[in-house]
Amino acid sequence: MITIDPLDTIDIRDLTIGEITNYLIKIGEPKFRAAQIHQWLWKHGAISFDEMTNLPHTLREKLSNEFSILNIHADIIQKSVDGTVKFRYVLKDDHKIESVLIPVVGENRFTVCVSSQVGCSLSCSFCATGQMKRKRNLSATEIYEQVYKVNQYCLNEYQRPLTNIVYMGMGEPLLTYKNVKRSIDLINDESGLGMSTKRITISTAGIAKMIRKIADDGLKCKLALSLHAAMDHKRSQIMPINDNDSIDELIESLKYYYQITKNRITFEYILFDQFNDYQEDADALAQLCKHFPVTVNILEYNPVMGVDLVKSSTNRFENFVKMMAHHGVNVTVRRSRGKDIDAACGQLANKE
Repeated sequence: MITIDPLDTIDIRDLTIGEITNYLIKIGEPKFRAAQIHQWLWKHGAISFDEMTNLPHTLREKLSNEFSILNIHADIIQKSVDGTVKFRYVLKDDHKIESVLIPVVGENRFTVCVSSQVGCSLSCSFCATGQMKRKRNLSATEIYEQVYKVNQYCLNEYQRPLTNIVYMGMGEPLLTYKNVKRSIDLINDESGLGMSTKRITISTAGIAKMIRKIADDGLKCKLALSLHAAMDHKRSQIMPINDNDSIDELIESLKYYYQITKNRITFEYILFDQFNDYQEDADALAQLCKHFPVTVNILEYNPVMGVDLVKSSTNRFENFVKMMAHHGVNVTVRRSRGKDIDAACGQLANKE
């Protein structure tokens, strides 16, 4: 008996429904089976062909011999005192990534923060993931599976589905844009999770040409820019990517994005003590908010081992928020969640 190593076969979920249809025609099976297979894979999260009970046994055997279904699996699940849940997933090649569920039970709001890469190449100085090397991009399937599995957890634990998805975990989503876009298409598809793109946010450190591409592609999800400093000389100190895509270039790409999509843009702004929390920083940030409708999310800094930056004092934090309000800027204060399990923003680094 010959044993086939699943890693030597094609993961059927890497095929489009059109490619599955072509395969079925080639082996003499009716085309309508493609829609059934597609639904088993994405809506029901099948982990084997044997689960596809409305397919003939002979077809299931053919699929098993030709393809594999290589699922990710959680090896560690941690729950914070504030209810935040962190999942560490093991991939087919034993690399590990993390996803975070942020439940607000009283408001029936359940947000999952998903990863798009193993590690990250951008080296933002305040981010734990930025201290890791980028191993590889995640496939669309691996991104989708994070959402699917956390949604199942949500349904089991809270009897509610996910309400929001943010591409804000490990990695830079716009550096694996093709896979991110396909994962969003699958999430949106009625044969998948059937979730509106209006509930999906892509967070980027700032890649101007890819922001323009999102607009050109008509991708209707929301967009958040991890800004964290409103002046180039400061932003480049903590985010090396700013040397390639300056604030002016990013603003021009966001103007283009807003002109086409009419979507309100979000600026993410972590306050670092006596670095980006001065009056001049608030004034500069307010100027950037005049180009298009913006919401500024003011965030607390979450400590990362080996990083000298610290969060703004309570007084400086509150004063900065007041300064932005004085400028008439729409501001939301985001308090940290999941710090005790290293699940807060910027802390994802596959710690045991």
